[in-house]
Amino acid sequence: MNNFGEKVSFIGSIADLIRDTFKRGKYQDVILPFTVLRRLDCVLEPTQEEVLTTYHHYKDKLDNLDPLLCKKSGFAFYNSCPYDFEKLLDDPRQLGNSRVSYPGDN
Repeated sequence: MNNFGEKVSFIGSIADLIRDTFKRGKYQDVILPFTVLRRLDCVLEPTQEEVLTTYHHYKDKLDNLDPLLCKKSGFAFYNSCPYDFEKLLDDPRQLGNSRVSYPGDN
């Protein structure tokens, strides 16, 4: 997918997949957020294992892991969830049961 037209067509094909799940006027409420999430997933992929290893090593030792995990990811954000898009797609039946946790979630 090197050109803009191919990307637009790909995103349109995703809209076709969700046609019966969401009302036509609500596609943008789903497509845009998932496009952004997928992009973040791709950006974080090279450092994901290192972030997870660091998270599990220090989670019970430090109160604030944010600076350390951001340093490991190389960005001002990180993903300490064991899931990424690839892992979620490996078991689509669990998608509804998989809940991504964010710092501060109860």
